[in-house]
Amino acid sequence: MSERLKGMALCALAMVTVGSTVVASKVIAGGLPPFTATALRFAMALPVFLLLLRLTRTSWPRPDRRDLALLLCQAGLGSVGYTVLLILGVRWAPAASAGVVAGTLPAVAALVAVLALRERPGRYLVGSILLATAGVLAISWPGEGAAGGSKSPAAMVGNLLVLGAVVCEAMFILLNKRLRVPVRPLALSTLMTAFGLLLSLIPALFERAWEQPLPTAALVGVAYYALVPTVLGFVLWFAGSARLKGAEAALFTAILPVSALILAALWLGESISMAQVGGAACVLGAVALASLDGRPGARPDEVTAPS
Repeated sequence: MSERLKGMALCALAMVTVGSTVVASKVIAGGLPPFTATALRFAMALPVFLLLLRLTRTSWPRPDRRDLALLLCQAGLGSVGYTVLLILGVRWAPAASAGVVAGTLPAVAALVAVLALRERPGRYLVGSILLATAGVLAISWPGEGAAGGSKSPAAMVGNLLVLGAVVCEAMFILLNKRLRVPVRPLALSTLMTAFGLLLSLIPALFERAWEQPLPTAALVGVAYYALVPTVLGFVLWFAGSARLKGAEAALFTAILPVSALILAALWLGESISMAQVGGAACVLGAVALASLDGRPGARPDEVTAPS
């Protein structure tokens, strides 16, 4: 197998694990408060990342005050904000719909960059944003549906919360580009995990989760989220993207909504509607167009997978 094919397979596997976070969050939401689950996730993942730092002899970053403030903001948005809003969102929205919304990240990140940096979007980027918007509207637009369905009022609120999580992740990507001294991917993930634990710990204490029985399924869901998508997903993604061009790696983020749809049906037993399939198709097209709009010289390590 060629190095390019290996990279494609690794990136695909990484995005399958990222898509599974939506299903894992649905399980977690049924038994744990969001900040408690977030703190537990980072507490489980941090020792593994520290071990990887040691094994790879990756140096610990020493940011100045400005970069340190940016890194704390990144952790608050991309680590804590994304996880908490995703868990809250899937309490009301079907996991399949939430997965489609989460898959809009490349288009949302591009839109945030255009708005924040005053860049002029290219035609591919405009098309990507429009397709991503159509995908979200397809699964969220008010219409007839059973209670708890993808178009019920509660599900619409849930989808908006998941969209808020995507915006948080998009801000994470934007802030990362503002660092004076870039941080290597493994060191950045370790920092985000450590800061995420610190930022989520105090809110978690106010939730007082220890006063209630802790469901085994929710705890297993947190352990899975911490070790598989967070750690293994990181390893798979950067091992794969190192073998690909930046635009090629970005294209594999399209697997996220497809993975979420399939896993929601297989693991949670959710029925998949035509609106969800149509929304996923729009999001897939949006990711493809976003990858065409990328800079020809973009490095693979500049392509960021969702937290």
